[in-house]
Amino acid sequence: MRALLLVAHGSRREESNEEVRRLGQALANYAGQRFGKVSCSFLEHGAPTLPEGIAACVAAGARDVVVLPYFLSAGKHVIEDIPRLVEEARRVHGGINIRIAPYMGTGAGLVQTLLSLAD
Repeated sequence: MRALLLVAHGSRREESNEEVRRLGQALANYAGQRFGKVSCSFLEHGAPTLPEGIAACVAAGARDVVVLPYFLSAGKHVIEDIPRLVEEARRVHGGINIRIAPYMGTGAGLVQTLLSLAD
């Protein structure tokens, strides 16, 4: 089974974390059969954490986990923290394929999305 794990920064404001959870649910609905599990996780100020999110995917039967960074730019979390945590998870969950997708800011549709918001 293949899982998609959206990872966001997280916020002290729980309503902001709920927005990310709703986005995760929308991704799950849109993905259909592409992923057997779609969920979200947080680096700071939210639960589950990225390691907990990966562990939940594995516990649900995922053999392939795609970590999708919900970040606009290649800051410290994208360049250092997520790769470090994913590498640690690979050691913990040997035999499970865990890969990091490009972060959101690299998405081809981002320019169109931003322009549509300005209309």
